[in-house]
Amino acid sequence: MLRLRLPGYLRTLLAAYFVASLAHFSHNAEYIAFYPGMPASLTRETVYLAWLGVTAIGAAGLGVLTLGFAPLGMALLALYGAFGLDGLAHYTLALCSEHTLGANVTIWSEAIAGVSLAAASGVHLRGESK
Repeated sequence: MLRLRLPGYLRTLLAAYFVASLAHFSHNAEYIAFYPGMPASLTRETVYLAWLGVTAIGAAGLGVLTLGFAPLGMALLALYGAFGLDGLAHYTLALCSEHTLGANVTIWSEAIAGVSLAAASGVHLRGESK
């Protein structure tokens, strides 16, 4: 049986990003009509599908790590975390002050957790390759 070897700090960051990402995408989906500047083509369903697509990258990273391919697995986890920056694109549509407090909290939580995961994955990968 293959085992996933992921340091505790990476497990914590992965869990934090997963929760922050789910919170942000859920907030987007449920309050899509209140997000300023959102295209009318975005629906509740497409937001949830987008979250599943992003989350699949993280799941693939864990799967690849379980199979013993650490460099690829860590790269996928870093990519998964980097997607957290995508939420900042809301501010290209409307200023921070035009979003609700809930929207801003979920946007920034996802971005900070995602960057933390991406950076830690990259540092861990670099340390593994030495």
